Amino acid sequence: MTVIEIRAPGRTENWQVGTFLAYASTKGRALIDRELYLPASWTEDRCRDAGVPDEVLFATKTEHFKAMLLRAVEAGVPFAWVTVDEAYGQSKSLRWWMEQRAISHVMCVKTSDTVITRSASGRRVDELVAGLAPQAWKRLSAGKGSHGERMYQWARIPIRIWWENGHGHWVLTQRSLKDPTDLACYVCYGPIATRLKDLVRVAGARWAVEECFQTAKGDCGLDHYQVRLCHAWYRHITLAMAALAALTAVRAQELSKGEAVVA
Repeated sequence: MTVIEIRAPGRTENWQVGTFLAYASTKGRALIDRELYLPASWTEDRCRDAGVPDEVLFATKTEHFKAMLLRAVEAGVPFAWVTVDEAYGQSKSLRWWMEQRAISHVMCVKTSDTVITRSASGRRVDELVAGLAPQAWKRLSAGKGSHGERMYQWARIPIRIWWENGHGHWVLTQRSLKDPTDLACYVCYGPIATRLKDLVRVAGARWAVEECFQTAKGDCGLDHYQVRLCHAWYRHITLAMAALAALTAVRAQELSKGEAVVA
């Protein structure tokens, strides 16, 4: 976003923060929605200086996420799973909101987060993981990275008392091959038939948004701007996102023909 922020006496700088929704499939990935984040600390005059419409009220990043995801659902965007980083995943209200809409998800959480177990007790995630047997861990790839397959050990633990409407709940844990104390944990909700490798695939897809940013900045000029007005930010970001989507579509078409494409 375009924010005019006072950093030091007599000095004004631009400060932009945007929230984005990325789409990933076997054919490619792209950014499909965006919102301008306006801090609650902004005064009315600051918003007016940046050209923010009077009807636009403060919204948290979680509220932005909900709005963008609902737009994707209403537009008929075909997707099976949603995954987010810890900043969003630790929100229990957000996870519940998604369950109420039967949106399958793999949400990164803190190891200190608490969940309801099958015995109806509240337990910390890291406590559940500590009780896993050695054979519970499976070596699986979270997808290809810049240095090849991203290999980790993975395990999942069923949680929650009631599994309804053909859906279940799990804690998914990722463990480093070199350092068993290096963990990443996820709270998951999805079809009962979901396999461990399915959850791993979704967790690994979270990096798609970072790859989108890298490509959009390098090839489409996503961050090549200097603007101070709200509508100018939306225009530039939307144009860069459209360019990224077009490049992704062209690449997918060429790959389908079996022709060589430079990534």
